[in-house]
Amino acid sequence: MKRYVSHLPALALAAVALHPAMLHAADAPSAPYAWFAGAVVLAALILAVPLSLRILRDWQIASLQRADDDTERQATERALRESQARYQEVVESVNEVILRTDASGRLTFLNSAWERISGYPVAVSLGKSLVDFLHPDDVPAARENLRRIAAGECAETHSELRLRTRNGEVRWIEAAGRAVHDGNGDPPGLAGTLDDISARKVAELTLKNINQELETRVRVRTAELEASNRELEAFSYSVSHDLRAPLRAIDGFARILEEELEDRLEPSSRAHLERIRKATDRMSQLIDDLIDLARLTRQPVNRELVDLSGIALQVVDELRAEEPERKVEVQITQRMQVNADRNLMRIVLENLLRNAWKFSARQPVAHIVFRAERDGERRVFSVSDNGAGFDMAFAANLFRPFHRLHSDSEFAGTGIGLATVERVIARHGGLIWAQSRPGEGATFYFTLDS
Repeated sequence: MKRYVSHLPALALAAVALHPAMLHAADAPSAPYAWFAGAVVLAALILAVPLSLRILRDWQIASLQRADDDTERQATERALRESQARYQEVVESVNEVILRTDASGRLTFLNSAWERISGYPVAVSLGKSLVDFLHPDDVPAARENLRRIAAGECAETHSELRLRTRNGEVRWIEAAGRAVHDGNGDPPGLAGTLDDISARKVAELTLKNINQELETRVRVRTAELEASNRELEAFSYSVSHDLRAPLRAIDGFARILEEELEDRLEPSSRAHLERIRKATDRMSQLIDDLIDLARLTRQPVNRELVDLSGIALQVVDELRAEEPERKVEVQITQRMQVNADRNLMRIVLENLLRNAWKFSARQPVAHIVFRAERDGERRVFSVSDNGAGFDMAFAANLFRPFHRLHSDSEFAGTGIGLATVERVIARHGGLIWAQSRPGEGATFYFTLDS
């Protein structure tokens, strides 16, 4: 617009100068001059009209730009207000307290969650120090954290503090914050959150008390078990020494009677003496088995790499040497290695293989198999035979001491062997079970935590 103002004076003077000439053109003595003056005026008007239109157009464009600028500014202001409103809604909707402090620790901003947790109105709390609302025991640590933030020694802080509410209740809060600068060179303040963790802390303290109580109970129970073990050791010593002497005396006197009355004994009397001696032998074996069973509960488990196949072969060789006349086919899978106690695994295999050997004695050709199979991620070992078997209805008594599924007249035994096996397997973190049918043999399965 300004660039056209400089042309206006010249156009105005030209119009004023030519105007009288146009009015008196008809009266002028010389017509050619009159027409020349008119032409000049007309040319000036022709030049003035586009210039005026251009000036008008530039003015309209400038007006539209100003209107657009006003509309854009209003839209920006409206968007800013909406953004601030949304931000305020988000800040007020969270359950955690959102806060900001200055370098001195005084609160400069709080959302409405502060009033829900502390009971204090936000307006009353602003301007006060955060530590004024904490439990006295937590104030020194909180002041130190604020000091380190203001001094620039750390950029963040995390701590668990106790907050005193308006009604005197003490609540646990988890405080997290970081240093913030205002950009004016002042020491940094703190911006962060306070989360009410009272329920969690109550649960933690309750669990801690429960654990302490359990530890106390465990110590008491351990002392009781140690006392029980000492009593068991004393009992084992008594059984081993005090009971064996009478048994040896009974067996000795029975033998003396047989020798002294050999010619005068009737068959029935001789049979009674023989039964007495067998009973003493059986009682002696029971004592040995009981002592071994009791010892297993105290014996430590010393794990090492054990070849079960090699142990099984040794047991079978011993059985063959005891009864060389028997026909027994034995299949043992090679290189079955486990991480276990060698001596205890020897007890397991000796009992299982001896049972398989014993209960298959009435077969013309006995078959005994020791192998391992995969069942998912675990190995399952099994000892099977083609012997007498048993009724699975009574399988629950298999691993109980002194419970036997066959009478002494059928198969000799004390009923301790499988109970011993079950304890050894349990001490190795494994399981043992059996499958059988009468007259179709039996299979004993076991696993080891190795």
